[in-house]
Amino acid sequence: MSPQTTYAKRLKALQEISKTIVSDLYLDDILRLIVTVTAEVMGSKICSLWFLEEKELRLRATQAIDEEYIRERTLKLGEGIVGIVAQQKKPMKISDVSKEPKYKEKRLAKKLGLCSMLSVPMKVKGKVVGVINSYTSTPHRFTKAEIETLTAVANQAAIVIENTQLMVKSKVIQEELETRKVAEKAKGILMKESGLTEEEAYRRIQKKSMDSRKSMREVAEAIILSFELRK
Repeated sequence: MSPQTTYAKRLKALQEISKTIVSDLYLDDILRLIVTVTAEVMGSKICSLWFLEEKELRLRATQAIDEEYIRERTLKLGEGIVGIVAQQKKPMKISDVSKEPKYKEKRLAKKLGLCSMLSVPMKVKGKVVGVINSYTSTPHRFTKAEIETLTAVANQAAIVIENTQLMVKSKVIQEELETRKVAEKAKGILMKESGLTEEEAYRRIQKKSMDSRKSMREVAEAIILSFELRK
């Protein structure tokens, strides 16, 4: 692969992944896009993405279609090649996974015809959020340019993942604040109209929520609507 071709492919991959920063895709869709683009750029037999959650790595995305390969799997931090890469925060290249003592899935690799492997941490602000693996079906010596390409893709992907998580977290917080605001207004109405204390008003909303199997916010909004219609 010439330097010009490598640069062009890397640029294309980064552009594709960067688009997801402002997209409305859900995280799982974003992860699938990342492995698909990465596999194309790297010429991978299989590309897989492992997500780091609470010191445990979980397989979250791959463009492979084998049912056994895509089943949910986890590795502890420091376990297997993926765990080591996440723990040490640096790439590893394996010429033949079937002969690598630290590789955990030799039987599956043999079944799928996997040979060489490049594993790269996905880092943002020095923090590892996951690991991307690129496999070939024949013996391959990964070049410096290929390692740099996968590293660039991995780091861009890490930014996308962090931004997505922040957006989700922000949305959840916003919804919680809105729910609290609505509940406070509903409590005020009950306190004024029924002469209840703040705690009694809260308990009434909570009981109505449980009895009707509706959320506290839905009950509070119904109380507010009823009050406004009577005005």
